[in-house]
Amino acid sequence: MLSADYIAGLVDGEGCFYVNIRPPDKRWPQAKPSVETHFYLKMKKEEWVLLQMVKKFFGCGAVYYQKEKRSNHTACYRYEINSQRDIQGVLIPFFDRHPLKSSKRKDYSIFRKIALIIESKKHKTPSGLKQILQLKSQMNFGARRVREIRSLGGNAK
Repeated sequence: MLSADYIAGLVDGEGCFYVNIRPPDKRWPQAKPSVETHFYLKMKKEEWVLLQMVKKFFGCGAVYYQKEKRSNHTACYRYEINSQRDIQGVLIPFFDRHPLKSSKRKDYSIFRKIALIIESKKHKTPSGLKQILQLKSQMNFGARRVREIRSLGGNAK
């Protein structure tokens, strides 16, 4: 079994806290944008067993193969938690008890604030969505740009 300190260190090096804002579905005039929180841990295919151990440690999430089309990247696997219930009940309590040491600490702090806005349902209000957009703009500096529109997948519940 992996230790909590090992998991925190692994996330400091390889983890990502990400917030996706999905535009409203044009088929439904009353639809509003949706906000999704995602936690990723991406590693080379040789580390699949380690990602399975992380999944077992947390007791939630999913490990899946990530197709890679870029020639300068190798095949990899990704562990992901995107269920709001698991983010609120497992992930946030873990990182509150085991703080990150790297610059990802700031991303986690912002991610946590956004997750709490979602939990309180304030993300469904114009002011809550505006607050989330402002917070999201402060996350993941230096990361490659990820498109905002994504289809549902992973382990969403």
